[in-house]
Amino acid sequence: MTAPAAPPDRTTLPRFEVKLAVPDIAPWLAGNTGIPGFTTRAGPAPGPHVVLMALTHGNEIAGAMVLDRLLRAGLTPSRGRLTFGFANLAAFARFDPAQPVASRFVDEDMNRLWDAAVLDGPRVSSELARARQMRPLIDTADVLLDLHSMLWPSDPLILCGASGKARDLARAIGVPPLVVADAGHVSGPRLIDYRPFADPASPRLATLVEAGQHWEPDTVAVCLASVAGLLRHLGMAHDHPALPPPGRPAPGRFAEVTMTVTVSTAGFSFVQPFRGGEVIPRRNTLLALDGAAEIRTPYDDCLLVMPSLRPSRGHTAIRLARLEPG
Repeated sequence: MTAPAAPPDRTTLPRFEVKLAVPDIAPWLAGNTGIPGFTTRAGPAPGPHVVLMALTHGNEIAGAMVLDRLLRAGLTPSRGRLTFGFANLAAFARFDPAQPVASRFVDEDMNRLWDAAVLDGPRVSSELARARQMRPLIDTADVLLDLHSMLWPSDPLILCGASGKARDLARAIGVPPLVVADAGHVSGPRLIDYRPFADPASPRLATLVEAGQHWEPDTVAVCLASVAGLLRHLGMAHDHPALPPPGRPAPGRFAEVTMTVTVSTAGFSFVQPFRGGEVIPRRNTLLALDGAAEIRTPYDDCLLVMPSLRPSRGHTAIRLARLEPG
């Protein structure tokens, strides 16, 4: 009698090919701000302090490649101050192209810590120590652009949080053309959710670019175009040879997340390998099972935002968003 086939392993990640050369950021580790990994360059005229952040997650190297390229090219703002920041240096130091998923963080996700009670509290971790070290500089930023990439296939997008002012900034950047407003994660606030940026009464701004899939050349190009769009919008750089020329603007789209699916059981699984950016035309379409619970689309033309195809309990599996007409 033939033994029954073993059920598929829904927790093991597939192998991912790293198509990018790991950037050598050794020249920038000392920095010039008193905070390792942070280098500030000042322009000849007054203007805002803009922080470009990479390596919030240690294995998301596309953003680090862009900052390294711009630093080596001598990019200096025409006004204000421009800071290039490499965030999770300890996790990046562990990056191994043979196991690229393993170095997202050392102890915990650095992008779930940006709450004053956490930062000022008693907890100890590698990421908290680094966030506390970075915080004084972050507190001087007028505008922050956090460069990220995604593990699973997805269209690039800009996350603007719940702030209308950040939505306007994201649309002005123009790349990627899809802007998504969301309230973040139940597991903790992101850097763009940090109160000085999220407070509607504050003029300070932050957005997060999800530039495409990790370790793909196109993702580097999107990161670079996003930086160029921001600096041009702020009048801080226009024709520097390290920046790509302005392209024809793609039609912009805006979507608002109405439902964030957080995994409740060890038995969560999608019914098929959805791609981020897919629009599901019909309400009540089955997307996933979380144990016995069914996850279905809550309305017609539902945008799937960054599905995580192997999520673990307590983490975000997918966000469902309503597209703005037009």
